[in-house]
Amino acid sequence: MRLVRLIANLGYGSQRDVKMLLRAGRVTRRDGTILSDGDKAEHEDILIDGEELDPPQGCVLMLNKPAGYTCSTSDPGRVVYELLPERFEYRNPIIAPVGRLDRDTTGLLLLTDDGQLLHRIISPKANVPKVYEAELARPLTGDEKDIFASGTLMLKSEKTPLLPATLEALDEKKARLTIQEGRYHQIRRMFAAVGNHVETLHRARIGALDLGDLEEGDWRLLEGDEVAKIFA
Repeated sequence: MRLVRLIANLGYGSQRDVKMLLRAGRVTRRDGTILSDGDKAEHEDILIDGEELDPPQGCVLMLNKPAGYTCSTSDPGRVVYELLPERFEYRNPIIAPVGRLDRDTTGLLLLTDDGQLLHRIISPKANVPKVYEAELARPLTGDEKDIFASGTLMLKSEKTPLLPATLEALDEKKARLTIQEGRYHQIRRMFAAVGNHVETLHRARIGALDLGDLEEGDWRLLEGDEVAKIFA
């Protein structure tokens, strides 16, 4: 791929903008050699204003999403892209959320520009478990575990029952729930179906991947072995 197109696709501007960066000598190799449009260079060897390029295409990011942000590019309120470098919203292909967390749900959110990987993760056939922690308005009754595990629970407006889900009571108003689907507002609707209300909801894990020590509102690039944990 031509140098101009590579840099433009990472969101640094139009191809015209990138050509101006090159003419100004702002794009260099690590050794300080100034690059021009016709040059070839490895992604990791390219610097702009002395800074490394943003992650290459095919990357996967992990974000610890705070409450109050939507997984959208066009919502009139706050969006998760505000937590990333501004350029990321203009990459081609765009770095998109892998599934969605609603505005009030916090925790582990993956983003990628790898369309095949995105669909592999969210496909029902993948059976990737997702672990949530919910704080509830009312105490658990003790029946929820069997109801959620039955594989027969029907949500309003749905045509097929939910797959079995695992519930672990953490205290009288807090539960950890593991699901293998991603239906619209699924956790909230599951508890509503048994007469309760979710006050707060946090996604703690996808597959064997968790947030570790990533602070709320922060993000980082995942390594290949970490991406593999999603399917572990």
